[in-house]
Order: sequence, then structure tokens, then C-alpha cells
Amino acid sequence: MSYVSLVPFRKESGVSATSYVPAGVEMIEAPSQWKETSQGTGNIIAVIDTGCQTDHPDLQHQIVGGRNFTSDYYGAPSMIEDNNGHGTHVAGTIAAAGNGLGIAGVAPKARLLILKALNGAGSGSMQGIIEAVRYAVSWRGSNEEQVRVISMSLGGPQDVPELHEAIKEAVAADIAVVCAAGNEGDGDAGTEEFAYPGAYNEVIQVGAVNFSTKLTPFTNTNDEIDLVAPGASILSTYTGSSYARLSGTSMAAPHVSGALALVTNWAESGFGRRISEPEMYAQLLRRTVPLGYPLSAEGSGLLKLGIVERLAQTIQSEVAVR
Repeated sequence: MSYVSLVPFRKESGVSATSYVPAGVEMIEAPSQWKETSQGTGNIIAVIDTGCQTDHPDLQHQIVGGRNFTSDYYGAPSMIEDNNGHGTHVAGTIAAAGNGLGIAGVAPKARLLILKALNGAGSGSMQGIIEAVRYAVSWRGSNEEQVRVISMSLGGPQDVPELHEAIKEAVAADIAVVCAAGNEGDGDAGTEEFAYPGAYNEVIQVGAVNFSTKLTPFTNTNDEIDLVAPGASILSTYTGSSYARLSGTSMAAPHVSGALALVTNWAESGFGRRISEPEMYAQLLRRTVPLGYPLSAEGSGLLKLGIVERLAQTIQSEVAVR
């Protein structure tokens, strides 16, 4: 069985001071949607990564369960502690509590299922990833809660049919699967770079831009990119109850994973029913803005959660003028 590793990322700095709402969360306009989406309440997001610091002040009340699929901690299934830092950073971008002690994630009231499929060195077996995906699909909470989103900031060069099948099973169960595009990009949108599972058509593949809305030079480009999100110098939670700025498509993907909790709540409140994975995807892409790059680089564009509201206000103003 082949191995998978963290989509390569760069740790730029550890920081002692924190910002209540990190710039990436602001950039996708998550705070503007918190009131009408209840900050993602009721959504469970499975994070398949290196684990999570379970007693981090911003995350300790966000975690509803987890499982270890690695040999770390002698393979004890209940040991989901992060011995790398990457998983804790991803988890914070998705759902840090915004409790006044540190930072707020995109969906501060969503909850996290921590699935440790990568070890302290940032690698793991493809079989472990497959088992983690299937665990997320079958998981049920104490009140029969189910996972709505799987977030994977990892990848490998090989197309593994069994992994593809597991992802298809997740999507068929109306779980949105969000994956980092990968950081093997050469700065040329005309060349294609593929990492799996991000390159599978069924997943939501996320590329990275910086805070100037410029495509990062490292982000993969290919014909399966769905959208882009902030992925350069992203502030989030880190091991040791600390915070750090990291860069990579690993950091872009969790912005989208958290956004799906907000979008889902908005849509289900409006429709008065549970929505399907295709509907989640459609509602997500409605909230993107083209940046002018080829589709192979930006997909539908940059995630901007407030764009639907602004368009509605513009139309109402035009009607009023008439």
C-alpha cells in the first residue's frame, strides 16, 4: 500500500500575540455571515490530519470525538494528540472557538471529529487514510449526529482506486470532501500538477492565493481545481497552546471546510430541509469571485461568503431606482 504525506507547507513563524479574527477568516467574509448561520452550529467536520492538541484553549470544547489510525502512541485508537502541529493549525482555521482567549475559526460553533491518519513526521499509509474516510462516513454522535464535511490537507502522487471508492462513498452519503490542491506548482497555470485525493473529480479541490488575491507560486494547477482561498501566512492555532503562521494549500482548504458549515446552515434555514452534497457544492460556488486567472488555476474563483448578499442589495437598489 502506498504512502501519503502532508501537502508540503511552510511554517513562517510562531506568534505570542493573537488576532481575534485572523486575516484569512476576514478575507473570505466569514464574520459577516455568522449571525444568520449560527456560526456553523450543528455541523460536524472530520479533520483527517496529524491529530489535534485536544486541550488547546481555542479547541478543547470543539472536539466531539476522534480516532488514531497511525502507529503513533503505540497505535492506541483513542490517542489523537497532535505531535506535528499541522492538524492543530488546520482545526483552528475551521472552528477555533472565538472565546476571547485567542482566535476565531471560520465556523466557531461547528464541531470537530479528529482523525489522526498522519504521524508526527507528517506521513501515513494510504490504507490509514482510507480507513479514516470510512470511519467518518459511519460515525454517529451521541444524538445521532453525522459528519457533513471531511477536510484533508494531505496528498500523494498516486491514484489509489480504493481511496477513490471511499471518497465516492462519502459523497454518496452527502458528505462534502474538501482537499488541498498541493504545493508542487511551478507558477505556470498552463502546466498541470496533480496530488491525490485532491485531483479526484468528486472532491472540492482548493488552491491558494495570498492576501493581495494573487495566486501563490506553489499552488497546483489542473482541470479539477474548484476554487481558491487564502493560503499564505495564515494565522491559526498550533501545538503547545500557541499560534503560528503557516503557508500552503493545506491552509487554504480548511477555510473552505469551515465555510461549508456556514453555507449549509444558511441554505437549510432557507429551504427548510436538509440539503444534499451537490446542493452544498452549488451553494459554495455561488459565493466565489473570479480573479482573472485561467480556470485551471482558480476554478470558480476566490471564496467570498458575502457576495450573494451584496448582489441582492445591488439588485434591490436598481429596482428601487427604476
